[in-house]
Amino acid sequence: MRFRWDWLRPVVLTPYVPTIGPVHPSVLTEDLFTDTLTAASTDRWFLRYDKDIRWSDRKDETVLVDSIVHRAGETLIPTLSRRAGGMIKVHLYGMEPSSVLAATELAQKLAADHGASQLRIVRFLGPESPSGRGTRIQLMDFRTRLCIPPDGPVRSNDDWPAGVRDTFSDFAEQMASDGFVFLSGQMRAGTVGPVLTAVSDGRVAGAIGPMEIRRDAIGTPQLMPQYFGVLPEHRGEGLGRLLWRAAMHWGQTNGAAYQLLQTEVGGPSDRLCRSEGLTSLGFIHWQSA
Repeated sequence: MRFRWDWLRPVVLTPYVPTIGPVHPSVLTEDLFTDTLTAASTDRWFLRYDKDIRWSDRKDETVLVDSIVHRAGETLIPTLSRRAGGMIKVHLYGMEPSSVLAATELAQKLAADHGASQLRIVRFLGPESPSGRGTRIQLMDFRTRLCIPPDGPVRSNDDWPAGVRDTFSDFAEQMASDGFVFLSGQMRAGTVGPVLTAVSDGRVAGAIGPMEIRRDAIGTPQLMPQYFGVLPEHRGEGLGRLLWRAAMHWGQTNGAAYQLLQTEVGGPSDRLCRSEGLTSLGFIHWQSA
């Protein structure tokens, strides 16, 4: 099938594509949505510009093409993830009051069909929404501002003395819930780009990375999302802002045109990005079906 853009575009309030995630507004086209359907028919399910291709040779989530609901004013795009007992997500593009019920019924049917234990409805709000909640999509445009390198104890972890950089594994263990154990393994394997670290008293206290650039669907260089965190005992010392500014400086000096970030509304990263003047592109709100 193909999507009718005159049906879909008016209800895409946030530049978010199922299985791909946030995209730059300039990339948002009918073809981008249709590409996800093509990928669903392959063995790997990856598109060449998919950010998740960095971590695996097979994509976990795929569009259930035959179950898409597509009509004027409402499009429901269901996906299936096979992790952790299976998850059905129905991405709801539409503003009709009945759309949530339709999405819920579809999610319940598909969960039964595929034996999935988790059901989610993914809804979207535009950037102007006064009731924005869930996850905010933010844009850092390197073409419109100068990113000055911060003055502080931040550098690539490989550039610290051995006794300092070796403390990254301890940092990773303490920040396991934020994914740093996985990142630490990737660093040891030499499969990822640089990781910037902030050091306090000779030990890694915060990190952001890996620093990597890939081209998006139209060939524009995009700074990829990073793991980002500071040890609880060092929060409030300004290390998070130093790390973030160092990462943005790295992205700009290495040729990235932009970065897209997803932040929990009201959380520390969200407050940081808002204070740094990033552009809000809208909100993603998940609810149980």
